[in-house]
Amino acid sequence: MPREITTADAPKPFSRYAQGIAIDPGARIVHVAGQVGARLDGTIAASPEEQHELCWANVLAILAAEGMDYTSIVDAHVYITDRAHIALYRETRDRMLKGHRTAATLLIVAGLAHPDLVAEVSVVAAK
Repeated sequence: MPREITTADAPKPFSRYAQGIAIDPGARIVHVAGQVGARLDGTIAASPEEQHELCWANVLAILAAEGMDYTSIVDAHVYITDRAHIALYRETRDRMLKGHRTAATLLIVAGLAHPDLVAEVSVVAAK
């Protein structure tokens, strides 16, 4: 079972994420490719709120296909195109992951693969 690593010898997280996560031997590991704010039909949501929601919903759907859920996520890499969306990202992440803490990286980028995309999330999960 993945477990959180916490130490006073490194800075505390700035929001709801873990300093580190350890995966014990024998765990099955799944890497989920970057998921964006696209619906099943491939259309891109117009609002940043819906895009952020869809990023996480798509990640969770892929994990469910492997018998995993949000509690299996050990690391998340998130890319957003607007610094003003940091609070939106954090609120959406915390709601979709129900407070589950993962190791995480957040990057503000100049753009994503399609000019209408504002967010992308990839994760590593273990069970």
